[in-house]
Amino acid sequence: MKQFKSFLAQKMEEHLARRQVLGYSDLDARSNLLFFDRFLQEKDAHWQSLNPELFLELRNRYKKEPTTANTIISAVRTFFNFLVRQGIYETNPLQDIPRIPKRAFVPYIFTPEQVEQLLAAISRRLRKGRRCCLTDLSLHAAMVLIAHCGLRISEPLLLKYNHYRKDEGTIYIAKTKFKKDRLIPLPGIAKRALDNYLEARTSLLDHDSNPYLLRGEQQKSFSMTKIYVFFHPALKDIGIEQTRKTIGDVTFGPPTVHCLRHSFAINTLMAIRDRGEDVQRALPVLAAYMGHRKYQYTSAYLKVLDGNMRQGLIDFARSQELK
Repeated sequence: MKQFKSFLAQKMEEHLARRQVLGYSDLDARSNLLFFDRFLQEKDAHWQSLNPELFLELRNRYKKEPTTANTIISAVRTFFNFLVRQGIYETNPLQDIPRIPKRAFVPYIFTPEQVEQLLAAISRRLRKGRRCCLTDLSLHAAMVLIAHCGLRISEPLLLKYNHYRKDEGTIYIAKTKFKKDRLIPLPGIAKRALDNYLEARTSLLDHDSNPYLLRGEQQKSFSMTKIYVFFHPALKDIGIEQTRKTIGDVTFGPPTVHCLRHSFAINTLMAIRDRGEDVQRALPVLAAYMGHRKYQYTSAYLKVLDGNMRQGLIDFARSQELK
C-alpha cells in the first residue's frame, strides 16, 4: 500500500482510519488523496500555502478529464471537512471550488444490420475441434444474449443451468446490478443459440455437473476476458475500428461490448417509433426488461441518435470547431 509523504500525511491517515470506523472503504479515497499528496510534495506546500488558488491549480491539472478532476477535488474537500471538525480550519478552503462540467458522452450505437454482421462474424470464428467447440458455442450464445436481449456483460456469465426455462423460452436473471431479479422472454434468435449450445453440451459431455448455463472450467462460468477476445477481432472482420473522439465538449465513444446493450435499447425504441406506436408507453416495459431501477433511466436512450447518424454528429461537431 502506497504511503502519504507530504506534510499532511499523518492527517490523511487519521482521516482514512476514521472513515473505516464509520464503515466506508478507503480504497478510492486513498487513491484520490495520493494524487493530492503528490501535488503537495511537488509544490513544496505547507499550511500557509493551502489557499483556493492552490486548489484551483490542482483541479485544472486534470481539467481535460472532468470526471477525474471532480473526483479528486471531492475527496480532498471531504478530507478538509474532517480537518474543520478537528478545529484545524474554521471553514473548508474548497467550499467555493466549482466542479468542472462533464462532457456529453455519445456511445457507439450499432445499427441492427451491424449487430447481425457482428454476430455472423463471430459465428465464422467458431472453431471445430471437440475441445474448443463447446467453449466457442457458449461465448457465441453469450454475445447473442447481450446483443438481442440487452443484457449487461456479466449477466450471461452468472446464469445458472436452471435459470433457462426451455419450455417457456425465458431466462431468470437473479440479483445483478441494483439487486434486482427479472424473468425475461427470449427472442427466437437467442433461444436458438442457447438450444444449439445445450444440445452440443449434452452430446459432448457424459458427466456434466457444472451448475452454470454457460460453462467454463472447474465448475465455473467463463471470464469476461474471453468475450472481449471474441468481440474485437469480429469488429475488425466487419470493418468497424472507430476510436474514441473528443470534439469540443462531446466525447464519442468507441464500440465496446456494453454498446450492444445501448444499441438494443435504442434500436428497440426506434422500431417501436417506426411502427407508429407510443414510445413513452413502451419505456416502463423496456426498463423492466433491461433491469433499470427507474424507467426514466431508459428514456435517456431517446436522446441518442441511431448508428447511421453517428458519423454525421461527428462531422457536425468538427464543423462547429472550425467556425
